[in-house]
Amino acid sequence: MKKTVVRYGLYGALTICILFIGSWFFIDEVNFEISEVIGYASMIVSLSFVYFGIKNFRDTENEGKISFKKALTIGVLISLITALAFAILDVFYVEVLNPEFMDQYYAHTIEQMQHTMPADEVEAKVKEMEAQKELFSSPLVTFFVMGMTVFVIGFIMSLISSLILQRK
Repeated sequence: MKKTVVRYGLYGALTICILFIGSWFFIDEVNFEISEVIGYASMIVSLSFVYFGIKNFRDTENEGKISFKKALTIGVLISLITALAFAILDVFYVEVLNPEFMDQYYAHTIEQMQHTMPADEVEAKVKEMEAQKELFSSPLVTFFVMGMTVFVIGFIMSLISSLILQRK
């Protein structure tokens, strides 16, 4: 089981890193809406290795059988490896490669709100965002939030894959 978890976890980690870095290089103009869609799509593609890892373990190492619990364990561990890799990469990106990212993102968000919300609501939201910006200036918080985002999606994919692939 350990071999499968490490192998497919590293496949997921490598995939999410390649897609993240690839999108950074190929998207010249920062378009946060498109980047967000690409980001979530990258997470789903990289976490597809959860399904393949569980299936590989069931078919090649466990004689075609796997319980829901064992499948879920494998999926969660693969998701954890992928999530840790992405969290490390994201902190590296925000702290080293593009330290202006948070300022750009918040400025863009405020600009979008000014076009769609009444002025008094914008003012209240800006104050709320300033507190969030302060919180997200910590690499530890960024690491935790981005890692948990990937992990939660991976957990959901692990549940679905475990239900589909379980065999007694």
